[in-house]
Amino acid sequence: MLQRDRHIRTQVQQISDACVFAVSFWLAFVLRSQPAVHNWLGLPPVDAGAFDQVVWLYFALVPAAPLVLESQGFYNRPVIGTRILMFWPLLKGCFILCIGLVLLLFIFKQTNPVPRGVIIFFGVISFSLVWLKEEFLRLVLRSRVAKAQYKRNVIIAAAGSEIARLKRMIQAAAADSTVIVAEFNLAETPLPQLIELLHEHSVSGVLLSTRHTQLERVESVIHLCETEGVEAWLVADFFTTHVARASLDEMFNQPLIVFRSTPENSWQMFTKLAMDFTGSLLMILAAAPLMLLVALLIKVTSPGPVFFRQQRSGLNGAPFKIFKFRTMQTNAEQFQHELAAMNEMTGPVFKVTNDPRITPIGKWLRKYSLDELPQLFNILRGEMSLVGPRPLPVDEVKRFNDLAHRRRLSVKPGLTCLWQVSGRNKISDFKEWVRLDLEYIDNWSIWLDLVILLRTIPAVFAGTGAK
Repeated sequence: MLQRDRHIRTQVQQISDACVFAVSFWLAFVLRSQPAVHNWLGLPPVDAGAFDQVVWLYFALVPAAPLVLESQGFYNRPVIGTRILMFWPLLKGCFILCIGLVLLLFIFKQTNPVPRGVIIFFGVISFSLVWLKEEFLRLVLRSRVAKAQYKRNVIIAAAGSEIARLKRMIQAAAADSTVIVAEFNLAETPLPQLIELLHEHSVSGVLLSTRHTQLERVESVIHLCETEGVEAWLVADFFTTHVARASLDEMFNQPLIVFRSTPENSWQMFTKLAMDFTGSLLMILAAAPLMLLVALLIKVTSPGPVFFRQQRSGLNGAPFKIFKFRTMQTNAEQFQHELAAMNEMTGPVFKVTNDPRITPIGKWLRKYSLDELPQLFNILRGEMSLVGPRPLPVDEVKRFNDLAHRRRLSVKPGLTCLWQVSGRNKISDFKEWVRLDLEYIDNWSIWLDLVILLRTIPAVFAGTGAK
């Protein structure tokens, strides 16, 4: 399925899903208010009229529902895929929406709070209704009339082994929606034969794939399709990449092929920005008394400033000033070279257990990662994120001896990361550290961020802090 067709289908799906979630929330209230239901569950009754007091939640729920499902990859499935591809994204999406509603109600502190049963009913009803909608859609798309509407006849135009590769690609990903009616060998078959194929078959498009040597030939095919009024679809695989994904964009009305090895700007990225701003602001407000106490303890137990400031490498390597509670002597950086022999990490980074420069209160702060709390202000300023690779000092980044390590700079640094929740005190090889950072970048999603944040909580309370 072409991206434009997928985009239209996704928009229709999102609108219908938003309506389903809106109806589900209302049904949850109606069901919970039934005497038979609350008597059977042994719960206090709920007034159905109380729904009017929380109808404002629709302003958040309706636009958020399709965005959350999109962030879980719900709309990236094949038109008719396996049910397991639908089950997990839908389950996670409903769970996130339920948690979001609970947080909204907590933040705005309703005088008549929504009973827990309503939220649970909402999660179950919304999951069930969306599932039923998808099953109905599956039945419709499998009908003979629907297949005739969305199936496309295509001609494959490529050279040699490329024809077989494109056939495998179509059969694996779009066998239900794409029919290969003919093949045309770009390297050997005369161009007039393609004209005959176009006239013989009612085709929706010609799928082209080529290497550098066939570009002139491809241009002739595109001109021919242009004359015939047939779409030409050129597979943009001129160059082989290992990680980067190709996508189309436009600059100054000129079409571009973009090779991207980082997460693409999308609603998920917008959601991540919103999470960073809202999360850091709420955490600052909640942790303000604790930060004030830590500042006083630092001030009275050792001479020097409360905060430690250092130049770290941020997004794309741009330097920024990081804030931490000071856990070392004021002249600690001047004596680092004397401890070089004690470095427990391979590579350009410096880590030492029982560093003699750490103050008594600093050791306790590091154990529970309390020294990192001021970085919430870096997140609020847009220099960092809640989740991302940990920012390294500028001088350590300059000592990278492998250019591939610099890809960890392609996203914003974070307060916590996959490395920190994967036993960071047991990792002494910098390559393993980078591997975990790149694994995070290559598999990034909002769900992965939430999982890392949840895993960070027990790691902090267990005291497995930084060295």
